[in-house]
This record gives sequence, C-alpha cells and structure tokens, in this order.
Amino acid sequence: DIENDAFSPWEAHISECARLENVTAKISGVIAYAGADWSTEKLRPYISHVIDAFTFDRVVWGSDFPVCTIHASLEDWVASIKDIVAEATPEEQEKLFSENATRVYRL
Repeated sequence: DIENDAFSPWEAHISECARLENVTAKISGVIAYAGADWSTEKLRPYISHVIDAFTFDRVVWGSDFPVCTIHASLEDWVASIKDIVAEATPEEQEKLFSENATRVYRL
C-alpha cells in the first residue's frame, strides 16, 4: 500500500523473502499501488529496498503494462525506474532490465 506509506511490515516481509536464495523478485505493479499522486520519490524506498534485499542478481523489472496506465504512462514509469537506478552500473541495469528475466524465464 504505497499510496498510504505502508512501508512496514512490507519491508520486513521482503527481507524475509530475500533470505531464500531460490527466490527472485519482480518489480512490477508499483504505480498501481502508489495512487494518483505517485512520484518517483514516493516509489524510491520501495524499489530500493527490493534491490538492496535481493541484489541486482535476483531482481527483474516488469512494465505492468497496461495496468500501470491507471496512474501513469508507460513512459513515466520507465523514466521513474531509470531515475531510481541511475547510479547502478550498466551491468547491474542490464541484469535488472534484461539478463535476469532471460535467465529466470528461460528465454
């Protein structure tokens, strides 16, 4: 419930899931739960926590299209996630946006 800033106990649950080495997280559907007044800064702690907990080795990004268009355009969502991971290395970004999905989904 990002819209209502329900970071806890969600944060602890994500950390618990991340301790399971055979689990991969997918960052998708975030804007749908952030409400009409979403912003990149409102999403940042949630997305950053998932990446911190799972590392770039076990996270995939999903567009959640067309559901994301309830509160934003796909272009806005892409710009937001790119801003959030802007300081990640090109290799980490490649894992998030492509390599991990190829591995997990056996594409």
